[in-house]
Amino acid sequence: MSKIQFFSEDTSFTLPNPQPISMWLENTVKTEGYDLISLSYIYCSDEYLYKINLEYLEHDYYTDIITFDNSEDQASIEGDLFISVDRVTENAKNQSISFSEEINRVMIHGVLHLLGYKDKTDAEKLIMREKENAYLSLLHK
Repeated sequence: MSKIQFFSEDTSFTLPNPQPISMWLENTVKTEGYDLISLSYIYCSDEYLYKINLEYLEHDYYTDIITFDNSEDQASIEGDLFISVDRVTENAKNQSISFSEEINRVMIHGVLHLLGYKDKTDAEKLIMREKENAYLSLLHK
């Protein structure tokens, strides 16, 4: 069984090319020096993710991704990543980029959080964006 699983909740979306995406994500974790235990990506609707945001994080707003770190030790990565397909679609349209490019960015963004990268300050956001861009460039090679 693959260490990376893809699920859909409250949406008909399915990832069209899971195999190369899984390999890319696994390579990212390995490049960063971590051991991948498992990742579960759950694609969902805005409302589904909003409810999770409210219930578990007490955040009263819509977001594109929520990442739950289930790792038991610092050298390993294990997590559940909930992605709003509605939010990704809207963000892609607002940024005039493809849905595929935006969903890949959100997916790697979640992994980078699990790897310890933050995005609260401007400096952290800059590093996060640089990492996203670097790993996105490897996906298309």
